[in-house]
Amino acid sequence: MHSLLGRAAALLFPDAEGHHGVLPPLLVALTFVTGLVDAVSYLGLDRVFVANMTGNVVFLGFALAGDVQLSATASLLAAGSFVAGAWLGGRIAPRVARPLRLFALIVGAHAVLVAAALVLDVAADVRDVLIVLLALGMGLQNAVVGKLAVPDLNTTVLTRTLTGLAADRFGPASVRRFVSVAAMFAGALAGGLLQLRHGTVAALAPALLLLVLVALTALLPGAAEPRTS
Repeated sequence: MHSLLGRAAALLFPDAEGHHGVLPPLLVALTFVTGLVDAVSYLGLDRVFVANMTGNVVFLGFALAGDVQLSATASLLAAGSFVAGAWLGGRIAPRVARPLRLFALIVGAHAVLVAAALVLDVAADVRDVLIVLLALGMGLQNAVVGKLAVPDLNTTVLTRTLTGLAADRFGPASVRRFVSVAAMFAGALAGGLLQLRHGTVAALAPALLLLVLVALTALLPGAAEPRTS
């Protein structure tokens, strides 16, 4: 499987020296997961984002201005939990020497949080707890992705990606940017369809499956480590 991922990475993310190892296709999968999870949070949990903090801060402003369709409490919970997850990820990162092991550890923790949210959604109506769990996971993910610093694949924010896609000459970076935008869109579309037609469990289940697969793939023997220089 790792050789297949390596070929996919070489095709979609040209890099003559293989500087980022197996990470690029795994980060695309996480970008798809972001679309799924934000579809759940926005459509099913009080019109709030748990991954897109730019939109969340704007929603907080709208809610405080008096928009009754938005919840200031939900926005604050999401933002606070995201920051807590990012803080935790930042504390863990220096303690794990191998980038792929760190990546697998954080993605695995994210999977546990999504699994907990899925179970709680089945067991009880606890929307605020779901917001906290999902935002905490996205904060963890964002922290480790930021540490790994693969260009144009930050998995959660597309503003700079779209700007670069439009402003820069076409090249390898354009391919990464286009794939990143397409993955987010596909995840949001799939998540929206699943959430609106079948509910939160149906939308979170594929997110959980993808997170588990990404974490396990990063741990495969022979998976190409990113280079640090």
